[in-house]
Amino acid sequence: MRIARFTTGDEPSYGVVTGDLDEFGQPADDAVVVTLAGDPMYVGLKLLEQEHRLADVRLLAPVLPRSKVVGIGRNYRAHAAEMGSEVPSEPLMFIKPNTSVVGPGDPVHYPPQTSDLHFEGELAVVIGRICRDVPPEQATDVIFGYTIANDVTARDLQRSDGQFTRAKGFDSFCPLGPWIETDLDPHDFVEGRRVQTFLNGDVKQDGSTTDMVFDVPSLVAHVSSVMTLLPGDVILTGTPDGVGPMEVGDEVEVAIEGLGALTNTVVAR
Repeated sequence: MRIARFTTGDEPSYGVVTGDLDEFGQPADDAVVVTLAGDPMYVGLKLLEQEHRLADVRLLAPVLPRSKVVGIGRNYRAHAAEMGSEVPSEPLMFIKPNTSVVGPGDPVHYPPQTSDLHFEGELAVVIGRICRDVPPEQATDVIFGYTIANDVTARDLQRSDGQFTRAKGFDSFCPLGPWIETDLDPHDFVEGRRVQTFLNGDVKQDGSTTDMVFDVPSLVAHVSSVMTLLPGDVILTGTPDGVGPMEVGDEVEVAIEGLGALTNTVVAR
């Protein structure tokens, strides 16, 4: 089931998106979104007798993290190699503030503090209930679903600061969307899902979740052993190799097999 957050010009609503995706991760022309009674993490899946053509609504970030976005660094072997780093012996965590989250179609703001802004297409895990110390075998109990992320990074600030907070924490540095897919299993990513990033239509990243060092259940277990996770918190699972710069005016699309595509444009701040 694909859960979207959207607006028709009024207050944001939640809904279920119908229809299949084409080979480019786009929904069919006749796709509709059926309105839900409220945030499904809190009120459940209560469908209303109201629907809209998907083409007539504006999709928003499918989740507004209640407290945090937890990123995982160098979790793809090929990406660790391209960064000249060793594969971590345990997940390398960092925090992106929830104010960094924007939705599909929203601009990514290029701040004046950096001159080397990079895209990082990623699979994102959305937590569905409060949890701590979750064993890997129970991770599915706390996962609400999956969405797509772009872990935007000021690479020069990452190098100069020696840690990730400023480099990854600017407003708009965490596009999420277009919706949350609830019907996938973590094993699907072990078997392999294609992760691609396109810059102005050109493929820049083309990897597979089979290259992940730590799988989704391991990441949920590791993060929850350190901090309590709340409904709506997001875990970014790392990026394939091929990361690179983007400039003002560029369009960046991240597509993940079976999840859809997330597109944003870079603008000057």
